[in-house]
Amino acid sequence: MTDDRFDDLLAANRHFAETFTLAGFDGVARAGVAMVTCMDSRIDPLGMIGLAPGDAKILRNPGGRVTDQALVALVLGVHLLGVERILVVQHTRCAMASASEAELQERVSASAGTDASWMSLGVIEDQHASIRAAVTRVRTHPLIGPDVPVGGFLYDVDTGLLQTVA
Repeated sequence: MTDDRFDDLLAANRHFAETFTLAGFDGVARAGVAMVTCMDSRIDPLGMIGLAPGDAKILRNPGGRVTDQALVALVLGVHLLGVERILVVQHTRCAMASASEAELQERVSASAGTDASWMSLGVIEDQHASIRAAVTRVRTHPLIGPDVPVGGFLYDVDTGLLQTVA
């Protein structure tokens, strides 16, 4: 069963596959990097730090939060997939840091046509504090430990520059 609403993407995939170079790759982060960042489409996680597919493990979610699942991925990355350095990257003009929880819930409710006030969206009230807390959470995880460098950064979506926060 096919859905023609995906035809453009499948055509692009066939074009992509014509020059695909990662066949047989073992999935290890060749540059030893993992990044937790936001799902925002203005962010090119690999490009912003000069890397290419296969070089890093990229974990994306709303706001670039270090969630429990992100921690699981980081532990696996460090111990099984060649991760030697971890970046936590949030960004300017992020929807998760630009409105209150109630405001975002109202916007989702209006779009969905049903009440979303029950769902915790996890807004970020202070990005610098959030980044510092996330870095501390990763650094102090017993299965990651102090030997893995962890940095926290704020990415400017208008200049492409990273600012060190933690």
